[in-house]
Amino acid sequence: MGIGELPDAAAYGDQGTNTLKHVASAVGGLALPNLARLGLGRIAEVQGVDGRAPVDGCYGRMAERSAGKDSTTGHWEIAGVITKQPFPLYPAGFPREVIDRFLEATGCSGILGNKAASGTDIIREYGDDHGKTRYPIVYTSGDSVFQIATHEEVIPLKQLYEICRKTREQVMVGAHAVGRVIARPFTGKSGAYVRTANRRDYSLSPPATTLLDCLTEQKIDTVGIGKIDDLFNGRGLKEKIHTDSNAKGIERILEAVRRESGAFVMANLVDFDMQFGHRQDPKGFAAALREFDEALPQILEEMGQNDLLMITADHGNDPTDNSTDHSREYVPLLCYCKSGKRGVDLGVRETFADAGKTVADFFEIRNSLAGVSFLSMVV
Repeated sequence: MGIGELPDAAAYGDQGTNTLKHVASAVGGLALPNLARLGLGRIAEVQGVDGRAPVDGCYGRMAERSAGKDSTTGHWEIAGVITKQPFPLYPAGFPREVIDRFLEATGCSGILGNKAASGTDIIREYGDDHGKTRYPIVYTSGDSVFQIATHEEVIPLKQLYEICRKTREQVMVGAHAVGRVIARPFTGKSGAYVRTANRRDYSLSPPATTLLDCLTEQKIDTVGIGKIDDLFNGRGLKEKIHTDSNAKGIERILEAVRRESGAFVMANLVDFDMQFGHRQDPKGFAAALREFDEALPQILEEMGQNDLLMITADHGNDPTDNSTDHSREYVPLLCYCKSGKRGVDLGVRETFADAGKTVADFFEIRNSLAGVSFLSMVV
């Protein structure tokens, strides 16, 4: 969730974007009392969010310093790694050389699709032809991804996963090293195809030491919820919990907070991006924000006296702009500690990496991560 365009937004085609402000405007205002309590209304003027309410948290904005605006880049930067070279994007589909290499490496006789598209739209468009030809449906998105969709009754999951593994290791390498190769299985019949929960991501590993690596090296337990495992290629995580909705993500966060002691829990709530941002659905986005806001008091209640909560994002995804792509925006930063400080303005942080640097400082870990810690401002 973005909170206003970055100075270089025009270079990404994202001038004028503001995910939170435009979502609020699209629904006539957002009532988010618990996020307002943490300081959301102090970061920016948002219709319906009380900017004068008493604040129990600390608040600010973070700018992305990495080149790009995809999920992998954003998460890596949060964890202390700034990406100077953006991952390759394919808005016009993959070049012939990539497709030829894909066919050779995987043994497939042909492909369908080969364009940037919504995952639900492309299986609706090519699902019938896929059943007739048994060709995999290949497509991309605004992210740096090579996605492969197949019907589970046409190409079994085991075969799809093997196709994706070969694509990751033999095809999307070098200049074409996308952030993720993604298996996108689906089921159903003509006119009613649906994607299943058997998605699998084949990611690149971060090019440098991340916050998760630092914590693991110091024997501090790390828990990844949502697609954290996928985005870091499993590295630096003791426990990997995949979820396919915000509701399940929130459940797993609560379970982890109750269960863990002295651990780091990193969660990604997948619906904001997957279900609403990419699908240009501001009303759905607003409803998801309200649902998260309603769940927030329980998360705060379960926290220990000295636990630290950070709420932020890895990029914007304005559902009211002219693109289904991510948007190059500042992201909100909200922090809360029961025994910590109240109402502190954390300002505009120069990089997402300040968040990871602060976590490392919280756990008293010596590190060489990018960023500047703001721990002393919040606890």
